[in-house]
Amino acid sequence: MTDSWNLGSMERIIIEKMHNSPGLYSFPSMDAFLFDINVRKNMIESAEKMNQSQAVFTIFEYARCNPDYWYLTAQGGFQLHPNRKPSQAILDIFNNSFLYAFECATACVIIFYHALLHRIGEEKFNELFPQLYLYSWHTEPNLGLYTFYSDHYIPSDVVYIKNPDYNPSTPWFRGLNAVALTSGQFYSHGFGIKSHKEIIDILNQNRSPGSDRTAYVTNLVTRISSESISMTRTINNAFIPIVVHHNKSSISCKRYISYLQKMISS
Repeated sequence: MTDSWNLGSMERIIIEKMHNSPGLYSFPSMDAFLFDINVRKNMIESAEKMNQSQAVFTIFEYARCNPDYWYLTAQGGFQLHPNRKPSQAILDIFNNSFLYAFECATACVIIFYHALLHRIGEEKFNELFPQLYLYSWHTEPNLGLYTFYSDHYIPSDVVYIKNPDYNPSTPWFRGLNAVALTSGQFYSHGFGIKSHKEIIDILNQNRSPGSDRTAYVTNLVTRISSESISMTRTINNAFIPIVVHHNKSSISCKRYISYLQKMISS
């Protein structure tokens, strides 16, 4: 049994959230489904690891990085050094985190790359992303990020929390990008892991004087498309349509997980 097929407590929560969502999550194969679940798990683990790191929040003007792995551009972006492997450079952000400072959008992109690196391995990662450049939401096409509008999100999705009346003297409080965790909390670089209410309270404390419009979670959601990366495999070359949806005819979450475990162990 390969480790990518393990279904621990975190994976079960993600599947349950998918199942209970009013949205439709469909996958072309069992491997595609498991790949997506495991990338989401890795996203949450990467966010938690960044939360424990010494990398600090700053605006682009004051960004910094390890010059052994990255060139710091005039815009505050990180350009991969030509004699370094992309996987090594991403890992260095976590291994030597005290050398790094960046804002929350770049943090989310780093988390996406770090999660995918741990899912597909260094060789495949280096093949897909030979010339990494980290700057805000700039990403390599192979990463397969896409943003859409939705009233619902599930663990590992990145949501945007907006502060409509932020104080112009502190523009970095205009809003933040946050990774949804399985605990119901969020991770945002510079804020750490906090509940929805805690984040809203902090943003509301940094509004223009006299403002009474509260900060709020927008319907802007960003996630990784595992299908667009074309890294998933099929089981015994079979095409198995997978649908996780909440309706009367669908399999319950508990039975669905049991079904997956039987498929994997057979």
